[in-house]
Amino acid sequence: MKRLVFVAASGIALIVMLIGCKAGNAEKQAVPEMVLTYAENHPEDYPTTLGGYKFAELVGERTNGRIQILIQAEGVLGDEQGVIKQLQFGGVDFTRASLSSVAEFVPGLNLLQMPYLYTGPEHMWEVLDGEIGDSFMESLDGSDMVALSWYDAGARNFYNSRRPILTPEDIKGMKIRVQESEVMVDVVEALGAAAVPMVYGEVYSGLETGIIDGAENNWPSYESSNHYEVAGYYTIDEHTRVPELQICAQATWEKLSEEDRKIIKECAEESALYQRQLWKQREKISEKKIRGSGCEIVELTAEAKQRFQAAMEPVYEKYCADSMDIVEAIMEVGR
Repeated sequence: MKRLVFVAASGIALIVMLIGCKAGNAEKQAVPEMVLTYAENHPEDYPTTLGGYKFAELVGERTNGRIQILIQAEGVLGDEQGVIKQLQFGGVDFTRASLSSVAEFVPGLNLLQMPYLYTGPEHMWEVLDGEIGDSFMESLDGSDMVALSWYDAGARNFYNSRRPILTPEDIKGMKIRVQESEVMVDVVEALGAAAVPMVYGEVYSGLETGIIDGAENNWPSYESSNHYEVAGYYTIDEHTRVPELQICAQATWEKLSEEDRKIIKECAEESALYQRQLWKQREKISEKKIRGSGCEIVELTAEAKQRFQAAMEPVYEKYCADSMDIVEAIMEVGR
């Protein structure tokens, strides 16, 4: 009887010891070797933010917790251009930024956001997911940034608090907020409006107080920022499709092993596919909400849109005079 008790006690002790060892190993695995910061200026439930969380989740899974990426949303680390500057100095490890913001540091990227360049989303993704898109990613070499993947940001449209915009004449004289982007300043001024560069977080109060008359952005941004409350005229002209980039700081990239770089890149690309699906869903939800809110939605006629396009000729002359072969190559994709 004593022997049975001893054997049973020994067995229990062994099980407890094994469980303890496994728990100890789990605790060791749960402690990351590297904790990295990811800056995002949109709300927690926004498609780009959710894409960032998916990226962080995938990296954590595929490195068995060795690399942990912390998402800092709501713009707590600063506006996009401020974050990019931090990233170039290694103060931030990752970010998602509009191409307009990144192009201020890598001017060659401006070609990808020229007005009325793409016929639609399918055309843009065929360009970005192909050799042309790869070559533009590589153009970040030497900028202290490493491009990881393309994110969707839909098409940008004009909205304002004064009147419906049906023709280029309707926007003349208006003060229109634009991203801190030289190209977007020129696009708005080519239409006869006054461009007002302003950080995203100040647009609502700018519209509310009359500092600006309008702005331009996609459906989800117009809705999620509540800009429709103070600027109820929305014109679907799709003047630009400005993709966004997930970026890694060069200083952070150099700390990673070749294996981890491969994991980071693959996870970024996988999160991009996830984000694009979320974007499509959110775009429909936002559009439905706006259409039901009482805002006046203007859909341009083909003739009116051609007039907007014709006004962009000086913008193309300024930015594409030496690169029209690339512009033409982009326009030829999918034809």
